Amino acid sequence: MNTTAAPIATGAAAPAEALLLSFARTGYAHAKPPILQPAEPFLDLSGEDIRKSLYLTSDSGGEELCLRPDLTIPVARAYLASPQAGQPAGFCYLGPVFRYRGGKPSEFNQAGVESFGRSDRAAADAEMLSLGLEAAAAFGVTDVEIRTGDAALFVALLDALELAPVLKRRLIKDFNRKTGLAQDIAQLALAPSNGANEYEGVLAALAGSDRKAALALVTDLMSIAGTTNVGGRTVAEIADRFLEQSTLKSGALPREKLTLIQHYLNITGNVDEALAQLRALATQAGLDLDAAIDQLESRTGFMAARGIDMTAVRFSTSFGRGLDYYTGFEFELQRRGSGEALVGGGRYDGLLTRLGAPAPIPAVGFSIWIEALTQGSAT
Repeated sequence: MNTTAAPIATGAAAPAEALLLSFARTGYAHAKPPILQPAEPFLDLSGEDIRKSLYLTSDSGGEELCLRPDLTIPVARAYLASPQAGQPAGFCYLGPVFRYRGGKPSEFNQAGVESFGRSDRAAADAEMLSLGLEAAAAFGVTDVEIRTGDAALFVALLDALELAPVLKRRLIKDFNRKTGLAQDIAQLALAPSNGANEYEGVLAALAGSDRKAALALVTDLMSIAGTTNVGGRTVAEIADRFLEQSTLKSGALPREKLTLIQHYLNITGNVDEALAQLRALATQAGLDLDAAIDQLESRTGFMAARGIDMTAVRFSTSFGRGLDYYTGFEFELQRRGSGEALVGGGRYDGLLTRLGAPAPIPAVGFSIWIEALTQGSAT
């Protein structure tokens, strides 16, 4: 399908096009994925909640399609379909995306960079932040707040605490989506419920089960009921929910583990301060977080080598950008004092396998909100 990009606002076209040329000179090829995309990857990777924001249609064969709500997934799909798949490659882009935003324009322009296949993760992460700062500067915006976090550190903490897999998945999901994490922790602090539950028999049957067994049981039950989803939830989501409830009934999470999670999520400051607090926490609790902390420290060194003022980089262990597919470094550039996002991105090493890659492929990138940079509008 041939598509024509929406015109870029007057005053934005020149710096936006110049930015693409700058990215190209750095080695990032110009990607132009189709506007019409399969809806399934967006729904699968972001959950059914995103459906209300998508502009959906279907083809004659019944496949559900959508106008692309962002460009990361379309660029990743195009890369996987190319001869470069699995090899180091970088792409830049500029074009319209479509998303319902409640009173704000549903069509807006997005630029950005995606880097695939680089094994030097810390250096690649630092390059993305550096290019993001250059992008803001290209529009004359230099007074920005740099907010960063690291989803891999949170995963490393949960691994070290040896949480039940179902609880770990729940906490990671809510950490990534920035919803419900405090509620999760409060619920885990409670003693097991002795109250009746309409699904008591199912919960009892799942006691001690793993995810594969739970999925098989729920699949059988829903097959008997003649349905494949309930309230928009898939079989897998329902199975996970039953596993969570079954696990919670077996007993509260030990207070010391909850305290450690809460202590971890309160760590914030510049990167050096955060590193010191993280190492102190790991030492005091006897947790092996060395690999994740070392990666953060290495990334910091590469950022400093690129001339980034590290005293201006704010790091928070609770910072996340609200997308399921982030697996490591995350960052956002905001207008100072406004909380307005201008540029945002991070590492998403698991995304390409979820899109069909036969083996994991490292990936990191960022998006640029053109209207926010030129007009001061919120995104």
